[in-house]
Amino acid sequence: MNNTPTSTIFLVLRRLRTPLIVLIVIFAVSVLGLTLVPGPPDPNGGGLGPRMSFFHAVYFISYTATTIGFGEIPYAFSEQQRLWTLLCIYLSVIGWAYTLGTVFAMLQDKNFLNAIAVQRFSRQVRHLREPFFLVCGYGETGRLICRALDELGFRAVVIELDETRVGDLELQSYSADMPALCADAGKPDTLVFAGLTSKYCRGVIALTNDDGTNLAVAIAARLLAPALPALCRAEHAETVANMASFGTRHIINPFEKFGEYMALALHSPAAYHLLLWLTGLPGTTITRHREPPAGKWVLCGYGAFGRVMTQALEGAGLPVTIIDRAPPIDPSHTWIKGDGTGVEALRAAGIADAVGIVAATANDVNNLSTVVTARELNPRLFTVLRQNHVANHTLFEAFESDFAMVPSEIVAHECLAILTTPLLAPFLNAVRRADDNWSQQLLDELTERFGWDVPMVWSVTLNIAQAPSAYRLLMRHDSLRLGQLLRAPVTGRPPLECRALLLLREGDPPHLLPGDDQDIKLGDQLLLVGLEAARKDLDLTLFNAHTLSYVLTGQDSPGGLVWEWLAARRRAGTT
Repeated sequence: MNNTPTSTIFLVLRRLRTPLIVLIVIFAVSVLGLTLVPGPPDPNGGGLGPRMSFFHAVYFISYTATTIGFGEIPYAFSEQQRLWTLLCIYLSVIGWAYTLGTVFAMLQDKNFLNAIAVQRFSRQVRHLREPFFLVCGYGETGRLICRALDELGFRAVVIELDETRVGDLELQSYSADMPALCADAGKPDTLVFAGLTSKYCRGVIALTNDDGTNLAVAIAARLLAPALPALCRAEHAETVANMASFGTRHIINPFEKFGEYMALALHSPAAYHLLLWLTGLPGTTITRHREPPAGKWVLCGYGAFGRVMTQALEGAGLPVTIIDRAPPIDPSHTWIKGDGTGVEALRAAGIADAVGIVAATANDVNNLSTVVTARELNPRLFTVLRQNHVANHTLFEAFESDFAMVPSEIVAHECLAILTTPLLAPFLNAVRRADDNWSQQLLDELTERFGWDVPMVWSVTLNIAQAPSAYRLLMRHDSLRLGQLLRAPVTGRPPLECRALLLLREGDPPHLLPGDDQDIKLGDQLLLVGLEAARKDLDLTLFNAHTLSYVLTGQDSPGGLVWEWLAARRRAGTT
């Protein structure tokens, strides 16, 4: 596919080969005839006039055959020349009609249009001069990720097999163009063509609804761009194992991930809400859920998601009764054969004395019907509702379930957290292991300060690329504390509206929630959470030496060589 522009030219020439030959033959025959047909008689009685020269014949046929006009040059034609010209006119009309018909047919040909689209896509990718992510699959998850990346200021290149979805992407109002190609992401050539090996590519995200395609993307990324982070969606255990064998670092199974969320909510509700708040999609508000109660649970639909939820509930020591249309012979669980949408099956499962219900089928309408019927039988039920399609969000929002499992949103949360803020993963692992009281205190502190809107989470490395002013300061062996750095460059130097969550230093264990008196050293990595304005102020401090000087001292130092020289002379004069 690297030779697509050249291939497009050859495709055009191949389709127009016969019409062009016809036109050339008509042109050549017409010119030859004009040079052979005798001109008008000599008025002085010298016999027949001279024949038309080759140059005049070419000139005459050029403007006549293209319907530009008509004129007898270099002199009035003889009857024989006019008869031949008449024949040439009709021949040229036939030739041009045939050629234009072929051109219009080619413009409607799907292969030709695809070649043009591929050439345009290639040109857009080649001209990208800023970091971008390669997104394979523009379904519900891909749409969420592309929108979130756009809001965060990142570019994306999209590969999608469904032509309708590619057209939908072009209709979205993104702040920056997102090149999109209708092709199979499972082919390595397609990935290379889309910028996998480009120095500006920052990561690969495989989000198609086919595990085989996602596996092919994972393998290609591992072999062709091993340094790039690859995030791949997988819903089957075999695919997960295969990806792991190739060294894929980030494999996301939405069902298992939600099972982890559910298990976390059961034993540490504060940690669960803290995780949701930190990994939410930009521009959304997190609603605090009530805690899952202890007691008997009913689960409807024992598929992939149902098995994960059963493990999570039983892992917390909660008994589960499973309703399924075709229950397997498994004495380790309590089974009811039936449909969760029916009253009989729910009553047989003991819904009246249950504390919670999980609607886990792959059908959104059946899941809604199940929980509505169950709530009528037991209004106090805690409901966990699987939402398969984002398009049904209005219906699920109207029901107001306690937990809603949306696979596309779960995958999007994980991808954004890993790609845009790599330091967030070790911090969240620490949150999962921490005591619930610690998580509750941190959650109360952060939400009281920043609210329940999803905050800005970002990381900073104190090196020459990300913090040149602080880097030069530390290279002079000057001391620098975290509290000094996290101040706004305005009058009074108030603390920035952000909080340091994690400090990583080579050779030292991770330092959770470093305080203002924490010393900062070269190469330190900081994970911060706060408002967008705080991030911009901190970036200004880290990149501008004068801003950093003001933040540290409160004195506005002069800028520029001339003003610094004058300030130095003034200080010398006062001493």
